[in-house]
Amino acid sequence: MLVFATGFDAMTGSLLKIDIQGAGGRRLSDAWADGPRTYLGLQVAGFPNMFTITGPGSPSVLTNMPVAIEQHVNWIAECIEHMRQEGLTRVEATEEAQDEWVQHVAEVAELSLMGKGDSWYVGANIPGKPRVVMPYAGGQPMYKARCEAVRDKGYEGFVLTG
Repeated sequence: MLVFATGFDAMTGSLLKIDIQGAGGRRLSDAWADGPRTYLGLQVAGFPNMFTITGPGSPSVLTNMPVAIEQHVNWIAECIEHMRQEGLTRVEATEEAQDEWVQHVAEVAELSLMGKGDSWYVGANIPGKPRVVMPYAGGQPMYKARCEAVRDKGYEGFVLTG
């Protein structure tokens, strides 16, 4: 028996089916109407305290998934621990950091053929889905270094408040 699993909505489908609402009631489906936008694949501006693990904008499916998941979980746990120690309760990616990251993800993808084909990496298997290279193609080592630099600079690109 051959099974062709071509209808899955990779990287965004499961998140969009939850009908997540952020600050002011904005729906994630509206925030991502033109394609997914995240900061480091970890958070979406306007959706405080919502972390995504191996979400769009992270290396996720282009790496060893257990390694990618472990790196995200460790980073998120460190962020939450930092917030606890500082008496903070809210973390949110800034629009500016998110915009810069989305642009970086797109620029790195342009160095490959990834965005040129009709694959699920760009959402081509879902009619009407915006065509965007969703995973970060810069590799896990470069990505991990970037996440560590953000952490080491006091969670640069995030607003942490009490």
